[in-house]
Amino acid sequence: MAIDMELEKVLRAPEVEQPPYPSKVITLANGKKMVVREVTREDVPTLLKAVHPTLFIHRDYYDIVGARLYAELLGWYTYRVRNEYCIVGQVDGYLVGIVNGRMMDKDIGISLHTLAIDRGLRVGSHLFASKMEHHIEYLGQKEVLIVAESPIGFRRWMIEYGLEKTDIQHELGGASSYRLTRELYFDSKPRLVVGDRPVP
Repeated sequence: MAIDMELEKVLRAPEVEQPPYPSKVITLANGKKMVVREVTREDVPTLLKAVHPTLFIHRDYYDIVGARLYAELLGWYTYRVRNEYCIVGQVDGYLVGIVNGRMMDKDIGISLHTLAIDRGLRVGSHLFASKMEHHIEYLGQKEVLIVAESPIGFRRWMIEYGLEKTDIQHELGGASSYRLTRELYFDSKPRLVVGDRPVP
């Protein structure tokens, strides 16, 4: 497909350069090692293939989370989303989970989605914690706005972290945002953020 680059310059979302998320390794409950690492736009076609089957899982809101994550990844790949990033979890080279988010501005982060492909090992919880670590410690943000689309997500994020409820409309729509502040993050970090660096 031919692209009019002059028009494309107008359509593309502006971006700020983001500090990278340093890879780490987490030991899961079954003893397996999960490598947590940031991916690039070039990885998106492979990620889309992994996410696509979840669009047809009609339980625990996997279908809506998968559909929205698919669209967000595609938007990132085609430069239609501003300041997005994506972090994945892999065990023995196989994808077991994906999280994404973006910078609204230098101070406020937006948590988008958390998708555990391999369930029952707290993959989603570990990746969500890694996402919060990225926002607060590496992007240096003051707060992250979060919303859950499933009861599991609500219990995992809002309750485990003791997040502050706000009246702020999250860009995903639906319920109002909850807020993770730097203070809440560092209070929760000893319990919830794990992993070793560098990756061997």
